[in-house]
Amino acid sequence: MLFELNRASRAEILAEARQIAGLALPMMVAQIAQVATSFVDTVMAGRVGTDDLAAVSLGASVFITAYVTLMGVVAALNPILSHHLGSRDQRAFSHDAAQGLWFGLILGIVGGGLMLALEAPLRHWLHLPPDVTDKVMLFITGAAIGMPAAMIHRALHAYASSLGHPKAIMVVSLLALALNVPLNYILIHGLFGMPKMGGAGCGWATGIAFWFNCLALLAYVSWHRNFRGHRILSGLAAPDWRRFLAFLKLGVPIGLSFFVEVSLFSFIALLIAELGTVVVATHQSVLNFSSLIYMLPQSVATALSVRVGHHAGAGDYKAARFISGVGMLMGLAMAGGAMLLVLVLREPIMWMYSTDPRVIAMGTTLLLFAAVYQLTDAAQTVASGALRGYKLTAVPMLIHITSFWMVGLGLGMLLGLTDWIVPRMGIYGFWTALVISLTVAGLLLTYYLARASHKRLHRDQGILL
Repeated sequence: MLFELNRASRAEILAEARQIAGLALPMMVAQIAQVATSFVDTVMAGRVGTDDLAAVSLGASVFITAYVTLMGVVAALNPILSHHLGSRDQRAFSHDAAQGLWFGLILGIVGGGLMLALEAPLRHWLHLPPDVTDKVMLFITGAAIGMPAAMIHRALHAYASSLGHPKAIMVVSLLALALNVPLNYILIHGLFGMPKMGGAGCGWATGIAFWFNCLALLAYVSWHRNFRGHRILSGLAAPDWRRFLAFLKLGVPIGLSFFVEVSLFSFIALLIAELGTVVVATHQSVLNFSSLIYMLPQSVATALSVRVGHHAGAGDYKAARFISGVGMLMGLAMAGGAMLLVLVLREPIMWMYSTDPRVIAMGTTLLLFAAVYQLTDAAQTVASGALRGYKLTAVPMLIHITSFWMVGLGLGMLLGLTDWIVPRMGIYGFWTALVISLTVAGLLLTYYLARASHKRLHRDQGILL
């Protein structure tokens, strides 16, 4: 049986599931809070008007693509720090944790600059009314200002989670979400002397919330007693470019994996812009809700990168393989529940986003696609997280490129925008390709995790395969 779970007792599986859940649950709440920021943006912009919702959709597509890609690069710190703790190398842990702050800052500045540089070509490429395009650009500018803070926060996230203290991340993320709501309202409607930005104000609220998130988490880990033996600022020194190269070697494949997945959704949003604001707004609404429930398997994946990293760093590959199997079961169980939720509550879900009957009608159909891919999306997400714990990132990157760009985006364009295979399906052709691409990724990554963990287990036992 996959991962030899049939050899473990029910008590052993439940005990490990509790360990994973104890780490994953606070991170899940924190990640949902962060994604809920986008949910709040979408809902509040949708109440202003369909044009504002479309502007937030397109601006958020650019921002999320940059944010998630760079977040993936910084995610290299999770297995690196976990391996140091597993091998009991405290000096290396302290040094790399502190260098992670510099690493996040530099990446964030680069990412924000790239977002700003994209504004001019996007303005010429988007075929939308000028006022909608202006709001897209204003959204991107505000979000770009928060990018350095967002990446420092992810470095702090890796530091706190590797030490097994994810509650700090959860508390600060919830506070940032609470701050985002009034900021959105003030900037959308121009209250208290602020400019009236409409939907674009959501981008500026996001940038401000990221700076709050970063500074509040830094203060928390600097003074709370749980981090007394591992003060991150005590090891802060000048930037160590040699370590940055090591971070990049592991992190770039992770970042590219994240990029090809998120860019699949973002490129679809840009490709369907010519189909009208109703289609764009509906796509964004369904994608936004899907991103919320995606945090269930994603939290398990993040916990696995830490749990597997600890045991792989200590050379205990039997435990690392067992943890991977338990995490896979947990992720699939959560995804099954999410699938039923979406199937039953499709129409109420869409009413949260818009009162436009055209958006609601199209959205309830697209949510069927979102329900179908929950299981395979969970499988590829959890497998990727476990593989990061093993420091295996190159092959998953290639699998993601093949699945998401060649199958998902390529097939989506053929089905959605051409008559080459079937009569043009529009937005439904893209979502059909999404289901197929996530299925391919789920099968390939699960197989690779089972094979790679099996090889390391037997190599550790002195068995040549």
